Amino acid sequence: MLKLVLTLFCVLCACAPTWSTRTVDSHLGTKDLTRLQKVFVEGFGSNDLQAIFFSSLNIQLTDATQKEPLCKKIAALHEESKLNSFEKDYYFIGASKNLGCSAKLEEALLSKVYSSLDSELGSTQEIYYRLVTHKALGVQVSEATQAKVVKRLQELLKKDDTLTGLGYGFNVAVQLGSGAAFIANRVEDAIVQADEVDGKLLQFEGGLSITSLIINGAFGVAKAYNKPAPVSAAQAVKFANYFLSRRSVQSAKGAHVLIEALKTIGASEKIAPICVQLIGNGQLDAQSPALNIAIVDLLGKPLSPAPKVITAKVFNKKDNSVLAEKITVTSKSSDKTTYVADLASLKPVRGIYEAELSADGVYTQSVQFKVLGRVKVQSLEVGIAESDASAATRKQSVTYPSKLKETLSADTTQKLLLRTVLVEESNNKPLAVHQAFVRLYNKETDKEIIFVAEQDSSKAYKFDMDIGSNGKNFNYQSGTYNIYLTVGDASLSNSFEWLVAEIQLKFNEDREVKSKTPSGPRPEIVHQFRVPDKRPPRIVSDIFTGLCITPLVLLFIFWGKLGVNVSNFTLAPSTIGFHVGFGGILLLFFVFWLQLNMFQTLRLLIPIAIFTFLTGNRLLRRLYALRNSKNPSSTSS
Repeated sequence: MLKLVLTLFCVLCACAPTWSTRTVDSHLGTKDLTRLQKVFVEGFGSNDLQAIFFSSLNIQLTDATQKEPLCKKIAALHEESKLNSFEKDYYFIGASKNLGCSAKLEEALLSKVYSSLDSELGSTQEIYYRLVTHKALGVQVSEATQAKVVKRLQELLKKDDTLTGLGYGFNVAVQLGSGAAFIANRVEDAIVQADEVDGKLLQFEGGLSITSLIINGAFGVAKAYNKPAPVSAAQAVKFANYFLSRRSVQSAKGAHVLIEALKTIGASEKIAPICVQLIGNGQLDAQSPALNIAIVDLLGKPLSPAPKVITAKVFNKKDNSVLAEKITVTSKSSDKTTYVADLASLKPVRGIYEAELSADGVYTQSVQFKVLGRVKVQSLEVGIAESDASAATRKQSVTYPSKLKETLSADTTQKLLLRTVLVEESNNKPLAVHQAFVRLYNKETDKEIIFVAEQDSSKAYKFDMDIGSNGKNFNYQSGTYNIYLTVGDASLSNSFEWLVAEIQLKFNEDREVKSKTPSGPRPEIVHQFRVPDKRPPRIVSDIFTGLCITPLVLLFIFWGKLGVNVSNFTLAPSTIGFHVGFGGILLLFFVFWLQLNMFQTLRLLIPIAIFTFLTGNRLLRRLYALRNSKNPSSTSS
């Protein structure tokens, strides 16, 4: 069942729509390798035993003044390290060997390492580190011990089939020889657990370290036991893409496992991907259209053996028309990394193209490039006309790149006209460009203003500026202005700015000129509330107040005539509290009317209202109980 799943997975990978076969579009370049070397150099200065070990694996120190302090440092770090015993022992012994430390290793440490394989090893990770530590010390593991380790490895893999367990198991099997051949059957179990990202990357859960561990181990198992490559060519491309995407790794261990994984994939000739990429920005000059291609391995080195036949099919992206079915791509450099396809015979016009490259019929890659055109000024006319068209316009022709000899002159009753026809140099056809500007620049004031030239129905670019209505744009500053024509486009190789002529502009002298950027502090802005509406006469307010007080006055008058029954009023706390609270509420409303706002009133009202509610509730319960005690018959009925 597992084999069926793996087979279906491989078929889906092979049938997925791709634009390349056994190729990637990037590699570890010189800048990447230089940066990774810097990571290793910085690793020597860290207080991490692991970082120093991996740095010593990749950089050999020759200066004795650097070695000895490092040897003392790693000994201290070994004592302080909180890593597993088997892991820190390996890093310490390995770093000591790589650095060539003169100090001998302690007998207690060596004795522990020598006897470690005879003990009960708790994980495949521990087995791996103990084996490679023996190898670093140059100690040969006996066949009996190897058989014991193989048996223990089988037991552990039955209990722990996680990716980490399998990854270390693969790397252990490589050290144990034919006795651990059973591990080859577990490679598929690991590879099938790879996660695909965007259809372009393959990785294992756990990131760079776990992915590298499994790939290095799986390929090592395949080589040790003469098995086929553990991944397909399509999968190798996706794993390579993942490793290349992690080129910005910052740790010494990450840099080491990254390089090792790319070396491992690149060493498998039958499935190893190569890098085919454009050199430069992919923009070719129409006069000498040479397409430069870099073909290297994953580490940026020349392929060995070099491809014998490289061809390219070129077609136009705009209409998919084929420009050439088969163009030969030849080697250009002595290091066999740069190849060139000369497209001059095809005479490509300005546009975007795609080349389908094929190397020895095995590697294919599609690259996109742009052929730049050249613009030519077929004609340009500039002149001055009356704004009301009362007189004929006198236009003068100017030839690129010359400048009009005479200085034009215009005032606020006239307008400046400019008309130019831009054509493609290769076929003299009218050309539309992304940018066509007319810039007027005053050298004395170092001010400029830019206008857009619009293309009309005849494909000519026209510029028409009324001097009078545009005076504000010039800040009404008379003087001599240079007229520049600016032409630019991403698909042109000869964009230009041309000084066409000079013009003397005259604005009305009596117009007030205001500086757009006044100097000095701005006037202070003082916030003002709206002026209150006019209040009514005092007598109106007094009458209104009297009307509001009238019900209270009538209440006291009626109480006086009818008599007030206060026989039930007691001096109980609830009675006094309720009336005090109620009176407090009335007093608070009166103060609110005089000076408080709504929020201040609410903050004071809430505690008073709660107090009044509680005391009032207790008062009512007491009155109810008192009434029931006076009329027991009504209660019983």
